[in-house]
Amino acid sequence: MIKFSHVAKSYDNDKTYAIQDFSLEIHNGEMLVLLGASGCGKTTVLKMINRLIEPTAGDIEINGTNIKDYDTVKLRRSIGYVFQNVGLFPHMTVAENIAIVLRLNKIPYKKRKQRARELLETVNLEPDIFAERFPQELSGGQQQRVGVARALAADPAYLLMDEPFGAIDAITRYTLQNEILHLKKKLNKTIVFVTHDIFEALRLGDRIAIINNGRLEQVGDKKNVITQPATPFVHDLIHHHLLINNYLNNMA
Repeated sequence: MIKFSHVAKSYDNDKTYAIQDFSLEIHNGEMLVLLGASGCGKTTVLKMINRLIEPTAGDIEINGTNIKDYDTVKLRRSIGYVFQNVGLFPHMTVAENIAIVLRLNKIPYKKRKQRARELLETVNLEPDIFAERFPQELSGGQQQRVGVARALAADPAYLLMDEPFGAIDAITRYTLQNEILHLKKKLNKTIVFVTHDIFEALRLGDRIAIINNGRLEQVGDKKNVITQPATPFVHDLIHHHLLINNYLNNMA
């Protein structure tokens, strides 16, 4: 379990806060979606989990241990991270990109190669076709699949996903959402998923944490946030988008 206790983050010596009094428990095996507009603090929350960003105040624990007590390098290598812009190394093959953390962990070459091929199959990319290609030879959707495979390489218990499908066309995004749901069920990972897309949040999240101006407005499952909005902000956010969706469906 990942636990935030009264966490705050300021980038200007406490003049303003990107995150304020943030408390949240992320349960093992769930997909927790952090939902909010650009600049609301959701990516800051995500990056504090693996100490890419250090909190100004409060505590974050993983399985009962404060993250400050973990070796930072080991902590980051033990948590999978999928970037919005993928971040594949252009001079490395697909297989080399997937196995980079394994190489850093000094896993033998043959085991790295086998693991890369296994993961390509997991994300529905044929190893014989894609293993030796370079990132520039892949479509955006294929690159994102490789990014997911790389994040899974060391078999982490936790997977952090920072708007991974934000730059992909709608059809490919829908397909990748299906694959993430399948992978979660198959691999039983705890996933923290950042998005500004409310429909993506409702589709993917076991629970949704709605953030506004650095504060946690509500956390709950889909039914809870739709039928029992905790604040006027959540009510307006949810029902504005649902009204738009109903209008578009009626036009179809």
